[in-house]
Amino acid sequence: MKIQIINGPNLNLLGVREKSIYGDSSFETYFDELKSKYSIIELDYFQSNVEGEIINKLHEVGFSYDGIILNAGGYTHTSVAISDAIAGINTPVVEVHISNIYAREEYRHISLTGKNCKGVLTGFGLNGYRLALESFL
Repeated sequence: MKIQIINGPNLNLLGVREKSIYGDSSFETYFDELKSKYSIIELDYFQSNVEGEIINKLHEVGFSYDGIILNAGGYTHTSVAISDAIAGINTPVVEVHISNIYAREEYRHISLTGKNCKGVLTGFGLNGYRLALESFL
C-alpha cells in the first residue's frame, strides 16, 4: 500500500509556530514515527507553501497511490483549484487539520476542499494523520 501525505502552507513551521495551537513537534519527527509504526506501508511526504505545487503533486500521485492525506492549511478555505484537483483524481483523499477549524476564526469554518474528500479529520492534533492512515487500512 502506498500513501502520500501532502502538507500545505506554513506546515513546514510545525514545532516552531503557534505552539499553543499546533504543538511543539516538527512534522518530520512525527513522520518518522508514522513510518516506524506503519512499516508495512510505503509512506511518502511532501510539503509546499505553493498552491500550484500542491496541485501538481495531487496530479502526480492521484492515479497510482492507494490514498492521500492532505492538510492544505490555509488553502483549505480559499482554493477552488485544489478542490478541483481532488475531484479530478482517482485516489481517495482524507483531509486533516491539526487544530479544530470550527473552534477558530469564522472564515476557517468553511472547507472548499473537504467536499471532494473521502473524509475530514479536524482537531486531533498530529494524531489526525494517524487516524487518516488507519482509515485506509
